[in-house]
Amino acid sequence: MKRAELVSQIRAKGTYLCVGLDTDPVKIPEFLHHENDPVFEFNKAIIDATLPYCVGYKINTAFYEAQGLKGWESMEKTVNYIPGSHFRIADAKRGDIGNTSTHYANAFLKVLPFDAITIAPYMGEDSVKPFLQFDGKWAIVLGLTSNPGAADFELKELNGGERVYENVIRTVAGWGSTDSLMFVVGATQADEFINLRRIAPNHFFLVPGVGAQGGSLAEISKKAMNGDVGILVNSSREIIFASSGKDFAEAAGLKAKGYAEEMKNYLDI
Repeated sequence: MKRAELVSQIRAKGTYLCVGLDTDPVKIPEFLHHENDPVFEFNKAIIDATLPYCVGYKINTAFYEAQGLKGWESMEKTVNYIPGSHFRIADAKRGDIGNTSTHYANAFLKVLPFDAITIAPYMGEDSVKPFLQFDGKWAIVLGLTSNPGAADFELKELNGGERVYENVIRTVAGWGSTDSLMFVVGATQADEFINLRRIAPNHFFLVPGVGAQGGSLAEISKKAMNGDVGILVNSSREIIFASSGKDFAEAAGLKAKGYAEEMKNYLDI
């Protein structure tokens, strides 16, 4: 999906919500476990219920890879079920030397129909470049994450006072374009968004951490938007596990609708 298409979808639908499919088999409703593929049946129902209220889905691949071949099949069926009108993110956090990254890129952006993949940039340019070779596909690079461990490296100061995450985003921004590169910035780091927009004024940010992790949608929207909106706000557990009963899909749809309605208040449509 090209940038213009993504922006058009956001404007047309009045939402910049991304639904995270962090589907833990232990947490899905008990009655679904009688299905041949409980994870896919759960995801399918969630997608059907939330489709009108979001512009994308983020599949956290760890939840699927942990289930072996069956989990990979569930993931493949899920990404193929999501319509092309919606941005499809593989939250895989890959990052390795060039030839290995090339195979990762082919797996997720060529063999599987994902529009984007999250990657770690700490092995340098040759580990990122292979993900930038596909027209209409995106590398979403870890910038400033929402976990407490961000303080261990990302928030450390380098000589001269620049912090590690600032140096990473400034450097990586030169490896691609605003049509192929996004950055992950955690919602719990809202105070940093004004500074981030000075470093990367035109890039899209993928913002996880709203909802269960405590990030404020209002604060993020105020501080992080740019002229093209420029943010995809992800919510996972709060939406997909809004109910553990037979109304799980309906509850997820209502939660997603609530986010979408709030987002309309922040958009200049």
